[in-house]
Amino acid sequence: MIVRMLGRAEYVPTWDAMRAFTQQRTPDTEDELWLVEHPPVYTLGQAGRREHLLAPTDIPVITSDRGGQITYHGPGQVVAYPLLDLRRLGIFVKELVFRIEQAAIQTLERYGVDARRVKGAPGVYVPYAASRASDEFAGLAKIAALGIKVTNGRCYHGLALNVAMDLAPFSLINPCGYANLPAVDLTTLDIRVEWNDAASGLAERLRTHLS
Repeated sequence: MIVRMLGRAEYVPTWDAMRAFTQQRTPDTEDELWLVEHPPVYTLGQAGRREHLLAPTDIPVITSDRGGQITYHGPGQVVAYPLLDLRRLGIFVKELVFRIEQAAIQTLERYGVDARRVKGAPGVYVPYAASRASDEFAGLAKIAALGIKVTNGRCYHGLALNVAMDLAPFSLINPCGYANLPAVDLTTLDIRVEWNDAASGLAERLRTHLS
């Protein structure tokens, strides 16, 4: 797997490049993993509903072709895009999601974070005393969002891990379609990590699980 650290890059050109890579790849094309930090942007998944954007905003809102509802990308967030041939790996979407989540959970465990899954809600969650969420999210906050697109057995889009962000834009949405679900980052959990360090650690775990 080729790992590319792209640094700060606009969302739409990166999305276009992922689609072009996926459309042009052959059975012999090596898988790639792109690590990027986007300027502020909201993205809606294919089935995303605009009512989950709760207030007017100057931040761009882009309808994407990934799965899932609405999320926010911004500085201080590590976005990892695995560009994979799932047929060659011999896995399906459910296993792909599990492996990406596992990579994020293990990355967070290295910082002493108790990260976990919530059944039926892709992504990674952490205990958070200030959470007002109910039901399966009670006492939890979301620290990593996940959305994938698979076409002809090949995938793109991926995972967004909150490292050291301005979390205010999350207050204008129902993250991933869930009301009152807070978003946190490592800084909120009193863990100081540089973007490059978090990106490198996540990349290492993703390479392990997806190669």
